[in-house]
Amino acid sequence: MSRRLLIGATALVLFVVIATANSGGYRYGVSDQAFYLPAIAKSLDAARFPRDAEVLAPQMRAWVGDDLIAAISRVTHVGLPALALAGYLLGLMALAGGAVFLARGLGVSSWTTMAALALLTLRHRIPRTGANSLEGYFHPRTIAFAIGLWALGLVLRRRPLAAAVVVALAGIAHPTTALWFGAAIFIAAAWQIDKRALWPVGAAIVAAGVWLGTSAPRMDAAWLRVIAEKDYLFPMAWPAYAWAVHLATPVVLWAVYHRRRIFGAAVPGEAGLVAGLITLAILFAISVPFTAMNVAIAVQLQVTRVFWVLDAVVLLYLAWWVVEDFGGGRSYLWRPIVAAALIAVAMTRGSYVLAIDTRRPLATWNLPDDEWTDAMTFLRSQPAGLHVLADPGHALKYGTSVRVAALQDTVLEQSKDSSMAMYDRALAMRVGDRMTALSGFEDMSGDQLRGLGARFDADVLVFDAARQFDFPRLYENRRFVVYALR
Repeated sequence: MSRRLLIGATALVLFVVIATANSGGYRYGVSDQAFYLPAIAKSLDAARFPRDAEVLAPQMRAWVGDDLIAAISRVTHVGLPALALAGYLLGLMALAGGAVFLARGLGVSSWTTMAALALLTLRHRIPRTGANSLEGYFHPRTIAFAIGLWALGLVLRRRPLAAAVVVALAGIAHPTTALWFGAAIFIAAAWQIDKRALWPVGAAIVAAGVWLGTSAPRMDAAWLRVIAEKDYLFPMAWPAYAWAVHLATPVVLWAVYHRRRIFGAAVPGEAGLVAGLITLAILFAISVPFTAMNVAIAVQLQVTRVFWVLDAVVLLYLAWWVVEDFGGGRSYLWRPIVAAALIAVAMTRGSYVLAIDTRRPLATWNLPDDEWTDAMTFLRSQPAGLHVLADPGHALKYGTSVRVAALQDTVLEQSKDSSMAMYDRALAMRVGDRMTALSGFEDMSGDQLRGLGARFDADVLVFDAARQFDFPRLYENRRFVVYALR
């Protein structure tokens, strides 16, 4: 193995480990996987989720990744936990590679590249967007983002067709993330090739704005009530600090680019790249009145997440500014010292997050070994299509959803179901009805629970063992009892 390859492999392993630590450790089955894993499971076995198919369908229609991952599983005979871990590692490795590719395209030094990678491992929330810079679990959005960085590196090198192909690949992983990279790349390519092409783009945006303002479907009050807790969808409700951070992002990007021009460090394709990224911020500004008007497509596109793209590139630019511009007249030791310091900060923070903040291991690649998983394992052993009535907040309370841990239908998983309700009004009405019906679930009497079971055609009830009900018991452990409702 060559020295350069050995250094690169070591750096990649360090990036994956430090990023995972700063994300609170890798975990299987949590958060947004409440959609992705059941979607893959249904693609593997059409008999799964006969009742919840309508919950999964709106988002599955826009995502082809479930079919692709299911096909890989069939060919390799690898189960969901191993595939999720492989996808997670692939996403982080692609992210590191994309960042290096983009950094090299900008012509920065190796020390700046190392500093940028260290900054990228520092997981943080993109304010009020519902997205984090990294996730401690498999998420197709992270893979699409990583591929998007490669596409930015290609358009920076004035290879727009290759960049477009790469963005199309990102669309397989996560369509909306790919959309924002695609918009930036289109503007960047037009800026580089012929700025006159931007006039039709502007006209198209005006026409789209007129349609959105006059004819596009809007979310009514009943629909909005179901997704009310997703306040990140509506920028007009943001606090001042979120606006300040996001408005500052394109300003910082332009200011550092201006410094690079003065410094003589700017590369030929860079102006177009910066123009494309700043256009994303402009598109966000254009979207704000339409989300305020509750235009459905404007809300569903989650335009706020363009700031995730800007955030990553700005971190790279700031790494250049600190390492090469601010330290330009300092000792030749400045660059390695800054890079080493940032790596040390990232490692220290990651250690703190794991050991003190979350108290988790570096990786948990299967479902946790606890009473909830035990009860769900029993349910998973039953025929597909079992309908489970459980606490509507079970995924947040116990760590994983019924759909993930048991691979069975559930009457309501409030956190994820309300998110998916954003994409379809009929689904929102279903979710809203069940949210109302299951309100106060923990304090319900046996008769009320029996009534819920009959109303929603539930087969079993999962309840805390601290309370007892006069239903036939199918399974129990120290914390949970699974009752038959039929």
